[in-house]
Amino acid sequence: MFYEEGCHGRVVVGPLREEIRAALAALPGEWLEYDAPSGAIVVRHIQPTSAPSLPTIAHELVRMLSEIPVDLHDAILGGDFFVHTEDSPHLVRLRVERGGSVRISWAQPRYTETRRAPYRSEAQIPVEAVVCRLNGGVTFTAPDPAKAARDVQRLADTYEGLYPEGHFHAATDAATGTVRVEMRDANLDARLLVARLSALATAGSVTGAVEVSSFDERRPDDRVRLVFQGGETWVQEPYLFDEAPAVR
Repeated sequence: MFYEEGCHGRVVVGPLREEIRAALAALPGEWLEYDAPSGAIVVRHIQPTSAPSLPTIAHELVRMLSEIPVDLHDAILGGDFFVHTEDSPHLVRLRVERGGSVRISWAQPRYTETRRAPYRSEAQIPVEAVVCRLNGGVTFTAPDPAKAARDVQRLADTYEGLYPEGHFHAATDAATGTVRVEMRDANLDARLLVARLSALATAGSVTGAVEVSSFDERRPDDRVRLVFQGGETWVQEPYLFDEAPAVR
């Protein structure tokens, strides 16, 4: 959901009298403007440059809504603006409900009861390879567990020719002969990990889950969870707010 301009969305305010449309169109602003043909408040086509984004956008939105008489609020259909704050790694939603009520929500990613999709393409992972942050763990069996553990460990230790970042530990469990991999803020391309596990593990033996997020704090909502279960690799997108994400 990351947007380079820092804000995305629109709020439909519905049909208005000419004098109200003129007042809305005349309001100054760095982020928002009234688009008369669509009857909506939209993001400007210029790059804002001065005040902090969230308080500025919230102020402009409320200022524009205040130009609409209360007796016309029933016609406001509403909508969302999604704002990436520049001073902290947050995604914030400014939601205008039908009727004009405004609600501000900070994203709190969670995976409980989210839908899963089979992993079929590297494009399903939204995080750029070099800034992947991995957290979680997997276990698997292999024809040669010791060699498999060394190969997975080497993948992380030599990724991009850099010194390993975070904690990544692959080892053989002597009691069971399985390979266990633990990751805490490890820098490794998740696509490479999936490919290497597929090549090394006995078919259908990989179990566990890995959350893929980004070391790039400008993109706090770029994340997915990889779930290894039942001989399949699954991709989960998180709920960011209080409902499921929109279907893509």
